[in-house]
Formats: sequence, structure tokens, C-alpha cells
Amino acid sequence: MSSPETALSIAVDIGGTFTDISLLDRASGKVWRAKTPSIPADPSEAFLNGIRLALGDAGLEASRLSQVLHGTTVATNMILEDKGARTALITTRGFRHVLEIGRQDIPRKANLYNWVKPERPVPAARIIEIDGRIGPGGAVLEALDEASVRKAAVAIRAMDVTSVGVCLLHAFANAAHEERVVAILAEELPDHAITCSTDVLPVVREFERSLTTVLNATVMPGVTSYVERLEQRLADEKVDAPLLLMQSNGGVAGAAAIRKAPALTALSGPAAGVVGARAAASACGIKDIITVDIGGTSADICLIKDGEIGLTQHGRIGEWPLPLPMVDMVTIGAGGGSIAKVADGTLTVGPQSAGAMPGPAAYGNGGGEATVTDAHVALGHLPAKLLGGRMALDVEAALGVIDTAVAKPLKLGREAAARGILAIVDSHMVGAVRVVSVERGHDPRDFTLVPFGGAGPLHGCALAELLGIRQVMIPAAPGVLCADGLLAADLKAEFSRTMPKAGTIDVESAGAILAGLAEQADQWFDEEGVSLEAREKQPVALLRYHGQGGELAVSWADDAAAVEARFAEAHQALYGFTLDAAIELVTLRIEAKGRVDAPEIAALPPQHGAITPYDTVPLHFETGTQTVPVIDRATLGAGASFAGPAILTQLDTTTVVKPGWSGRVDASGAVILNREEG
Repeated sequence: MSSPETALSIAVDIGGTFTDISLLDRASGKVWRAKTPSIPADPSEAFLNGIRLALGDAGLEASRLSQVLHGTTVATNMILEDKGARTALITTRGFRHVLEIGRQDIPRKANLYNWVKPERPVPAARIIEIDGRIGPGGAVLEALDEASVRKAAVAIRAMDVTSVGVCLLHAFANAAHEERVVAILAEELPDHAITCSTDVLPVVREFERSLTTVLNATVMPGVTSYVERLEQRLADEKVDAPLLLMQSNGGVAGAAAIRKAPALTALSGPAAGVVGARAAASACGIKDIITVDIGGTSADICLIKDGEIGLTQHGRIGEWPLPLPMVDMVTIGAGGGSIAKVADGTLTVGPQSAGAMPGPAAYGNGGGEATVTDAHVALGHLPAKLLGGRMALDVEAALGVIDTAVAKPLKLGREAAARGILAIVDSHMVGAVRVVSVERGHDPRDFTLVPFGGAGPLHGCALAELLGIRQVMIPAAPGVLCADGLLAADLKAEFSRTMPKAGTIDVESAGAILAGLAEQADQWFDEEGVSLEAREKQPVALLRYHGQGGELAVSWADDAAAVEARFAEAHQALYGFTLDAAIELVTLRIEAKGRVDAPEIAALPPQHGAITPYDTVPLHFETGTQTVPVIDRATLGAGASFAGPAILTQLDTTTVVKPGWSGRVDASGAVILNREEG
């Protein structure tokens, strides 16, 4: 841990449109925040620009930093855009076509009759079979033929690939063959990145394990070189501080662990936002929240009950299932840059986005398509300048694209067209909120809505009204909350092992497996430098009813009846019923956590005197145009209260407070909006 004199932590979250930075002095609780445009061609440049900007605002030297935290979408984008390294796969003889066979189910919203299976990230031509076989219980049925491995290496050398995945049958039960294959490949192919399944996902299910191994292999060279660029940029700035990267599970890990399993960062940025939202809500005494993170390209929605962030191993990235532990959230293509189009008389919004360049027309970078941001400009929701005055909006360009692309084709007025765009994108997000709430047995009206991201507070009140939610919490810095979340994140890792055979719970054999996993966790703690008092290990069991194809995770106890009761309770809560069938233990997991004390942010000074708006603007509501006050949020103290309609402006976002809503400022700096009764 850093000494109080040098306890400076900086967090950098790189999104598709903006890069967000939070600099925290953990000794005093003082925070400096910054926001700068992202640079898709070289995200590490935006990373450095952001660090320099925040340090400049604070008047501090980079050499004083004691910790650098980072949330990145590098791995996500490579998977989504199919821009990863050219990869080969080595597997057990007879299993060359596991990836191609896949699963029989099709995506939920796909058309049953015209859906086409997506092209696999590694075609069969680059999959090589080797001899040797492990049985389902871990027994060696056929010795590994090392000659076939060396022959495979020769074939791979001729394939023009830079990365290799190794996924052998039943390796989760006995990793000896995989480990030997990796050792041979390291000798034969020293310039290739090598991933083995037991380093990434040592659990049952050949398709998912093979796919995860391949995806990890495809992103490994790119993520490794990216991390190396970050470390070099930090070294050039004379920063001698550990670099920690956010993982999909809501925790951070060191650069060495991420180089080994870069797929763990697939939902890095969104996970950090959820952690930040929970911390902000906790500071207000709120435990049950629904978070809506709206950026330039997407909206990420998550439900938190009793302050606990749920994890899932049924996540997806684009077309692919990725069964690594990740924050349980739903992501849709709905953001400030989502493009509005009229085709055949029908208005659609998203999922295509204008991105960072050229971005919405309002950004003045040549964007020629109408976007959600342009609709907000047309309705008066956004000030003339953003980012503390550093970024001027091109209002005329925004109005022009709304007129040309939407209003005229639909024969609507400009304001009606803009409201239509927002109504559609809000409806998309409401549907996603219902997926994480209603479809999982939760009533959204029992939760506080926490909108964040650069565009979140623009939509907060509208989404709450559609969902029947009566309270909205706007964090102190919603536009950089993902960066704030990095500062509050614990170090995390998961260590799993599938049982040799799924069946009834045997506490003794399970205990032996958990002991082995705990040893792996302790080794990880040592590598990450986690102090003994900060270490926490939570054993988890993944169970199912006999005949089911998926498992539910529950906390483990050295009592079979207690574990089964927890499973039945979880099954009832999720599906609404239990079965009169045998319960099977499939996988055991140790969730390791290196606890980090939540940042102690200095309390907001109390409000003195009346609130003084610095401007008034016309806002175009469905009921007509109304002149509303514009309030600089930085001038509000704890206890300040106001009534809507109003606009709150700040460096990182703009909040629209609709008529019928009132607000008060919490001592933590958050604004609590409540809907009037009636």
C-alpha cells in the first residue's frame, strides 16, 4: 500500500467517444476529474493526454502517482470488429469441428428462418488435431503423442498465424497434456502467443471452452502490445506505479495477469461504471439501484440488489458466448451517437453509431447524420459548450440534420421529430431495464434509477417515468463514473474446476478441490502483493437439476443440505419454480478478492443562500415551449433544493430535470431527484 504522503491514484477509462480521468488523493479525499476526446487510432495517446490533463489541473507531477488504474475496450473492440490476431487451434483428435458445430440454439431475437450461423473466428483449416486423450474423470486414456504436437507446430509455422490456442478434451479434469503441449509449442514457436484453455476457462463444455480459448488467443497479441505501450508511456512520464486493469467481473488485476488472459477485460469499462454507481449510491444510503450507463455508442444496464453486484457466466460479446465471470448486465446499441434514419416511412434509432469521428453533427467534425445528441440540441437540452467550455457545439449543423434526415421525410416539425428520436431510444432502454428487472422477478418501481455516462442524466427522468420509478440519483460526476469506479474497485480473480463427474454433493471430495483452488488464490494474492488482512476468499458452487443444461451459482457451505437449499431458493427466485429432481454439483469456484478501502471523498460544503441560475433557455416539451433556468452544478452545496423544469450543467454531463420533479443535493455530492405524487 502507498504511504499517505504519496497516495495518489489515477483512473483512466477509455470509451468510444471520450476518455474519462479521475485523480484521487487518498490521504485528503480530494478529487480532480477531466474528460478528453478518445483517439481510436491509438487509445494509449488519449490515455496519456488524460493523465496529463488531470495532473495539470491538480498542479501535480506524474512521478508522484502511486497507482494507475485503467478500463479499456481494446479486447472488446477486437472481438466485435473481428480484428484480432490470425489464430490457429490445437485440439484432441476427433474434435476438429467443435467450433463449427457449436450449439443448436439461435439468438433470441433472430429470425428462425433466415438466421445464418456466423463465421467462426478460427476456421477448420486452421484447427489441428493431435493424439493423446484424457478421460472425463481426469484419467489418461491415451498418452500424449509428442511427435504429433511437433508436427502440428510445423504446420502452424506455415499458416502465417501469430497466435495459437490449445484446448484438449477434458483438460479441466487433468491439465497435464495441455501443459506439455504449451511447453513444446514454446520451444517450436517462440514468436507466437500461446493460450491454453486451463489458463482461461478450466470448466466443462467443449464449445464454450474452445471458443473462449480462441477469443483469448486472438486478442492476446493486441492487448499485450497495448499494455506494453501504456507501460512505456508511463515510464516516459517517470511514473513508477503499478498498472492495474479492470476486468469484466468488476475487479482489477495487474498487467501480468491481463497479458495471460486478456479476454477477462471484455466488459472492462461497463463493469467499472457499475462499481462506481454502487459506491455513489452507498454514500447516499441507497442499496437497491438500477444503473443505466449511456455513452456515445451503447447503453449498459445493470440491477444491484442489497448492494451486491451480480455476476454471470452466461455473458456474450457480439455473436459469441463468453462464459467468463462478468458483471450481469445487458448492453444495447443506444447512445448519444446512435443514428436516426427514416426508411419506408419508419423512423429507427441505432444500433449504428456516429462514433467518436465524425460523431454527431453537433460536434462540428463533419457528421452528416442525425443522432440522439442532435435531437437533444434541437430540444434545447444541451448548452452551447461542453467539457467546461473547451468544446463548442455546432447548433446549426444539428438542427440541419434533424430537419433533413427526420423532420422532412416524416412531414413533422423539428421539435416533434427530435422528440420522436428520443422516445424511440428511451423505449429501447426501457426494454433492456425490464430484462434485468421484471424478467428476473424484480419490480423496477422498488429501485432507484442511477443514470450516468455522458448522456445518462439527459434521459434519467424520462426513463424513470416510463418505468414508474419515483427516485433518480445523479452521481456527483456521472460522465466520468467509470473512472471513479476504478478507484473503488477491489482486486479480483476467480479459480474454477469442474467436478470429474457431475453428481450429488460429496463434501469431502469438494473440500479437497476447494483447497487446491484456495492455494491458487493464495499464489495470486502473493503475485499481486495483496496484504494478508485484505485477502478474502469466497467458495462458490455451480449446481443444476439432473437433466438441465445450465447451472446456478450459490455460496458454498460444508453441508450438502444447506447448499441444496440455497440452490432451490435461487432457482425459485429466477425461474419461479423448483423441480422434484436430483441436484447435481458441476463446478466449484473460489472468488478471490483483495479488498480496497472505498475512497473517502471530502463532504460537499453546505448550501449558503438561494440558488442563482446563470442563464435561462427555452426547452421544447410536448406541451409547448417553456423557459427554464440553467444551473451550474458546481455552485450547489449540500442541502440545496430546487424544482423542475431545470437544466444542470457540469464538466462531464448535462442533467435534464423534467416538470413534476424536484431535486436536493446530498452531502456526498449526488443529486437526488424525486417525482411529485399524482
